[in-house]
Amino acid sequence: MTKRPFEYPIEPKLHEIDPAGVMFFAHLFRHMHDAYEAFMDAAGLPLPDILARADYRLPVVHAEADYLAPIRQGERLGIRLHPGEPGEHSFRIDYAFVDPAGAERARAHSVHACIDAASGASRSLPEAVRAVLTSSA
Repeated sequence: MTKRPFEYPIEPKLHEIDPAGVMFFAHLFRHMHDAYEAFMDAAGLPLPDILARADYRLPVVHAEADYLAPIRQGERLGIRLHPGEPGEHSFRIDYAFVDPAGAERARAHSVHACIDAASGASRSLPEAVRAVLTSSA
């Protein structure tokens, strides 16, 4: 059974638009991360709590994006966030930027590693994180 993606709405603001009239490429990554934060919060693992209390961190170690069609100021889009199967020490999240008609404007993914908060050494994903990534929506 395929899990339903987490949905996160965005509406690019004027300050995100470059001189060509489209969203500056780097803002896509900011919106991805905003969606990731909202996903973790909705799943019961708010990132501020992890940073304040947990003995692990989940930094992004890789990110890439494909820009399929222009994204303009004021357009209402949805980000469909779908976590992949977690590995022992890392996980991938896929993102699709979709307009109201269902057309995909951009797609991207990020890979997060799990590290020890004190030493920075690689460590296994905590069960709570693994459960969030593998649960059905």
